[in-house]
Amino acid sequence: MNGLPGDFWETLPLGTGARLLTRDPNGLAAFDKPHGMLSHPNDSTDEPRALLTCRYDNEAQCFQWKAADGSDRRLWLLNRLDSATSGVILAAASEQLAEAIRDHYLNKKVHKVYQALVFGQTRQNLEFWRDQLAVKRSHGRIRTATVGNVSAETQFQLIRHTQKNFSTSLVRLEPRTGRSHQLRVQCAKRHLPIVGDQTYGDFARNRAFAKGTKNKRLFLHSLETGFTYYFGGKSYTFRAVAPLPKDFTLAY
Repeated sequence: MNGLPGDFWETLPLGTGARLLTRDPNGLAAFDKPHGMLSHPNDSTDEPRALLTCRYDNEAQCFQWKAADGSDRRLWLLNRLDSATSGVILAAASEQLAEAIRDHYLNKKVHKVYQALVFGQTRQNLEFWRDQLAVKRSHGRIRTATVGNVSAETQFQLIRHTQKNFSTSLVRLEPRTGRSHQLRVQCAKRHLPIVGDQTYGDFARNRAFAKGTKNKRLFLHSLETGFTYYFGGKSYTFRAVAPLPKDFTLAY
């Protein structure tokens, strides 16, 4: 398979709770990352809580480790999720394939679907959100404001609303742009803060929710990623789905 060792996928140093969802013959793979796990370690102290518990080369954007036989192995990371966000994350087993897929991300040819649990109820069941945001990076932190000059677009759909213990809505979010913290900020702007969002959310309701449910996670999940890509002169279709975690269903 694409020149890979026969045990390549079975012996990945996956972090606790992470699992391989699917892979294709070219070496493109999707994983289900649990909330609280890093997409990649920032330094060696982070390795035990990353998607793969091994060294990460920031410049090459790939994981590196030694196989049981002493050979060097690599896996290239294709996208990132905030540690608090769960769900689909992609990787490639070759640098050439990684470059091809990253071009798809840059050219906005990747279809992504998220689900989130938010406080409140919407007036419309289906909306298209368009905002101008400002993304700032400082001392390793990212903050996004609702007033800026960076376009952010998202298709919103209500799945269901419940008034069980809290007024919450399960929603489907399809980002058409890929701005940092885009979904969290766009939800908060419309008075639909994502449950558990410690940066842009409703802190009082977060505390009450965590006390009542014993769950402090950010309720944002990367549900599905799909696209058609070209590699080696051929066209391939790839799709990966990470089922909604149980803590979502228990919450609503």
